Order: sequence, then structure tokens, then C-alpha cells
Amino acid sequence: MAVSVPSVDRTAERAPGIDELLERVRTGFERIGAREAYEAVRAGEALLVDIRYAALRERDGLIPGALVVERNELEWRLDPRGSHRLPEATGHDLRVVVVCNEGYASSLAAESLHRLGLRRATDLVGGFQAWRAAGLPVAALAARTAAPDGPGRQRTPGVL
Repeated sequence: MAVSVPSVDRTAERAPGIDELLERVRTGFERIGAREAYEAVRAGEALLVDIRYAALRERDGLIPGALVVERNELEWRLDPRGSHRLPEATGHDLRVVVVCNEGYASSLAAESLHRLGLRRATDLVGGFQAWRAAGLPVAALAARTAAPDGPGRQRTPGVL
């Protein structure tokens, strides 16, 4: 009786783990701290994009003036050449600061935007939690009065 030996997937053996992948991805752009992001947005030099999922926004609140775009729609909404782009997706030189909850998913999202040609895309070190810990403005979700501006996006009311 012959015994079959399962084949070994050599691709999986060579694939990086998530920590290594994050390290590699982050070498492609300069990440930004909460205070620097705040100042860039206030000066009109950056677009802050919140990709946190709804439950986190409901629990922790919103960054006033941030554009909320679900992570699974980010590339479609920010590609300046895309047919589903947002009005804010004005060109490949747009400085986008992606915000997730703690600064991990946002790094992967920023790298994806780089692959679309958004060479100034970056992410917020420490994510929303770092923003809040720095004492920067946060609005309760209940304070939101505007309806979503379209599929996959909404503008958080308020000015930084």
C-alpha cells in the first residue's frame, strides 16, 4: 500500500508574515504623527481619510473634517482616474493621510494608494488612538448631522 505525501507549498514558506510585510511596506513612504497630520489638514495641505469600520467610529467617535471611506472602497474612491472617484481625488499629487484604528491597516492602505500613483499617500502612526491620545479634536458620532455624501463616503462635520 502506497502512502501519499502531501506536497509542500514553497510559496507559503517564502511569504512574509504580517510583521515583515508591514516593515517592508513602511519603507516606501514617510509616516506622519498625529500633530503633524492635524497641522497639514488645517493648512489645507492634506486630506485625512478615515478607513475605520463603522463599529469603531460609533464607539470612539470621528475626526472632524475627515473623509470617511470604507477600506474596501478606498482605491476606487481615491484613484484620480477612476470612474468611481470622489471629488476630493483631484490628482496623483494629492497628499492623503490614511487613518485606521491603531496604524496597521492604514499602512497597507497607503501602500496600495502608492501603487495607484498617489505618491504622497501616507498613514497616521498609531492611528485614531494616537490622534485621540494627543488631545486632538474628536466628535461623537451622534453629533454627525450630515447623511452620507454617496456610496462609501461621508464627510465628518466640523473643521479642524
